[in-house]
Amino acid sequence: MLKQYDPQTAKQTILKRTPPDEFPVSQRVLDGIAKLFGEALTPEQAVTKILKDVRMNGDSALQKWTQTLDSISLRPDPVSPILIQSALDSLAPAQRDALEKAAARIEAFHRKQPLTSWFTNELGGTLGQIIRPIQRVGLYVPGGTAPLPSTVLMSAIPARVAGVKEIIVVTPPNRSLADINPPVDPIILAACAIAGVDKVYLLGGAQAIAALAYGTETIQPVDKIFGPGNLFVTLAKRQVYGVVGIDGLAGPTETVVIADESANAAWVAADLLAQAEHDLLASAILLTPSQSLIEKVRIEVGQQLEQRGRADIIAASLENRGGAVLTRDLDEAVQLANDYAPEHLALSVNDPWRWVEKVNNAGGVFVGEHSFEVLGDYLAGPSHVMPTGGSARFASPLNVWDFIKIVSLIALDEKTVEDIAPIAATIAASEGLDAHQNAALLRSQT
Repeated sequence: MLKQYDPQTAKQTILKRTPPDEFPVSQRVLDGIAKLFGEALTPEQAVTKILKDVRMNGDSALQKWTQTLDSISLRPDPVSPILIQSALDSLAPAQRDALEKAAARIEAFHRKQPLTSWFTNELGGTLGQIIRPIQRVGLYVPGGTAPLPSTVLMSAIPARVAGVKEIIVVTPPNRSLADINPPVDPIILAACAIAGVDKVYLLGGAQAIAALAYGTETIQPVDKIFGPGNLFVTLAKRQVYGVVGIDGLAGPTETVVIADESANAAWVAADLLAQAEHDLLASAILLTPSQSLIEKVRIEVGQQLEQRGRADIIAASLENRGGAVLTRDLDEAVQLANDYAPEHLALSVNDPWRWVEKVNNAGGVFVGEHSFEVLGDYLAGPSHVMPTGGSARFASPLNVWDFIKIVSLIALDEKTVEDIAPIAATIAASEGLDAHQNAALLRSQT
């Protein structure tokens, strides 16, 4: 069930990064696209057509694509605030208490992040940076195989802390709930109520991204779009970038566990299974110098898998995207992890703090066996929206800075202008921009 690899083989298989454009598309998906559009199209071409349709035809296109793709006839109207509050009130007390406690921890963490404008008089006059929140953001919350209220909290709360004026959530309608109003799991709406979301629309796929980017008769366009989604959502976000900001391009979720012989094999196995449970493309990888631990974890995986409700998904994920890598030592394990740049990196080792300083690339580092990744999914504090696909080499987890922008302030005094305008004129002349040069020289001659 848990395949074993040597480091070199792992680099060519489970630790090998595949560019988003090279992910294989199943024939079933291609056949479905051809059936919908009446011609053979790539997923990117199909997304382009949907985006154009929504841009040109607004609400009617949204309604058409919701019917076509989700098999539900819905007008693209916002969910009533009364229904959102009703969903919150209908939660079991234990569920509501859990969401509210998670929300409180998430908010408390993000309020610690510095978020202030600053000014200096040390460079002549006043210079500085003015911090301003983005005015309107759209959050995509996947429907997928399970409702994800945690994604609502982890996205909307940092936005609210940053001071975003309007937070809009789009989430696909659930065809299995077509007989209830609205056709979406109530826990999603409850999370929206707790997180202070302003509007909720039951929209999914590329058409939801198009609505957020271009706007329709009913939906105002946003300034930036956040949230993970399937292939079509990711392609749509990439195509609308520039018209609107995006947080990044999310890929399948991933966890790397670095463990030594001191690790609890049952806990390591449980953490790997929890990651593999997400979907067929999730990656759950163990890096360890201990052969005996690999054997113990393999046994635990087999035993625990029998008790899991999503055993088929877990098994397929571990078979295709997971495994255990026997490394020379922990240093090699950390180096492999840095090269892979995982979304989640768990240090299930003796003296884990010793290894933290060696971690360069990871969305989140989970230090010690008691700081397991599932707590990060729900309520440790930091947002669980983290960089995937190796983008942890250059990207950061979602945080309040993603919801603000910086306005540079330049208010120079006359003496400073006299001193530096000739320098600007010299640089302008070297670039062949004589109008720039003239503007600078006019100020320096006053």
